Amino acid sequence: MRIVFMGTPEFSVPVLRALVGAGHDVVASYSQPPRPAGRGKALTPTPVHAAAEALGIPVRTPMTLRDPQAQADFAALNADIAVVAAYGLILPKPILAAPRLGCLNVHASLLPRWRGAAPIQRAILAGDAETGVCIMGMEAGLDTGPVRLRDSTPINSKTAGDLTDELSAMGARLMVEVLGDLERYPPVPQPEDGITYAAKIDKAEARIDWTQSAKAIERQVRAFNPAPGAFFEHAGERVKLLSAYLHLDPIDAAPGTVVGGALEVACGHGILIPLHIQRAGRGVMTPDELLRGFPIPAGTRLA
Repeated sequence: MRIVFMGTPEFSVPVLRALVGAGHDVVASYSQPPRPAGRGKALTPTPVHAAAEALGIPVRTPMTLRDPQAQADFAALNADIAVVAAYGLILPKPILAAPRLGCLNVHASLLPRWRGAAPIQRAILAGDAETGVCIMGMEAGLDTGPVRLRDSTPINSKTAGDLTDELSAMGARLMVEVLGDLERYPPVPQPEDGITYAAKIDKAEARIDWTQSAKAIERQVRAFNPAPGAFFEHAGERVKLLSAYLHLDPIDAAPGTVVGGALEVACGHGILIPLHIQRAGRGVMTPDELLRGFPIPAGTRLA
């Protein structure tokens, strides 16, 4: 099948590779433009851009797809179908209509729950028991299109990073399966009930509010691992929590108070016990390693 691929982050790369591995003719790959990164702020291509070039696929990086010339260039590819995976730009109607068989999207949620930009993080924050991937036909609405195939996985204690990797592989497998037999997987409209929206993550959400329950903060830690990282501040320094576990036993201490020598912290309900921590500019460490050079004694009230 003659395919245009559209994606940007690392999540999208396994989908692109799966299409090539399945023998499809990926005639072009669209990705967001290179952006400054690293200490030198050198322009750096996106993961999809780099992967496509390595596969010998032409790469296009328009700033917008609303420009008539960009739309004409897209249509001139004469694609059978466009496959989209976390591209990050809105597809206007002329783009959606250009491929002969339309556009299919790899969406990392169990639609109609968590339409929008951050479905993996929102599912963890909400305490959902499971999440998954839907292969969805794209239309003008925000993730409103019909679903051709879906699969699910339990969330358990997984981080956003864990789920991103798992759902990326799942999406690659499901997309290849759908493209192998479109008639076997007809589009099914999403139900009207159960619609929720996954708003883009604001970095301010990553600051830990110790008045919340330990259960809610532990979900916050997992939802923001690896980025932007749930954090608190102490001695003028930001400290990220990358993993933690909790006790729900009641404790007579104000929220945010360190109540044990391994940096156990009282929450609005229960106690949060960090497992992996990271100071700014430092590597990941255990609480014992942190406390040897950055003392936070019991009784300290964390911000």
